[in-house]
Amino acid sequence: MYGYLGYGFGPTFILVIIGIAISLWASWYVKHTFNRYDQYDSSRGTTGADAARYILDQSGLQNIQINRVSGNLTDNYNPGNKTLNLSDSTFASTSVAAIGVAAHECGHAIQDKNAYVPMRARAALVPAVNLGSNFSIPLIFVGILLGRNHTLIMAGIILFSLVVLFQLVTLPVEFNASGRAIKILSSGDLLEKNEVPMVRKVLGAAALTYVAAALSSALQLIRLILIFGNNRD
Repeated sequence: MYGYLGYGFGPTFILVIIGIAISLWASWYVKHTFNRYDQYDSSRGTTGADAARYILDQSGLQNIQINRVSGNLTDNYNPGNKTLNLSDSTFASTSVAAIGVAAHECGHAIQDKNAYVPMRARAALVPAVNLGSNFSIPLIFVGILLGRNHTLIMAGIILFSLVVLFQLVTLPVEFNASGRAIKILSSGDLLEKNEVPMVRKVLGAAALTYVAAALSSALQLIRLILIFGNNRD
């Protein structure tokens, strides 16, 4: 029993360390890249909020409200109430980085309008993911405490795999939104041509955070399988 209760340490713990290192690096890199290009004001002086309003209106999304929310890089599009929420670091900023982030969130709004399949799939997974996030690890430990109950342990691993699946489905959603943003900004209506590569770097760095999250969770899933897959009665 001790081996199971102490499963947090051992040879496979290196997978956890790798996952944490990747996540920390990705988080640092996106902040570093955003801060770098946040120093470059767009030549046209457009704010993130103005850019978002322009893109949404041009896309036939005049009904979507743009809100200002507190925080740094807490920008998001809420498909539930059809609102675009821009953080303090984006809303009133005229930087190239802020305009890129705003355009990315508009990309999600356009996905929603066009019923983009991966976005719909991600939304459908939310209830199962919430279940997996809350109960996967507790189920595994209950299985351990109940005499290495393989059924409970495997149920926990399956629930955790739903979290990994959700993060994998998130990748095309985020990459597609960034691709839409780059295409829109390349039209020349909001940014000069020499400013677009800066946006591409900001959004590329942001995408790495989702890749890192997926890798970190996948490594944890592999670790759980390695630990418990070979420990049946």
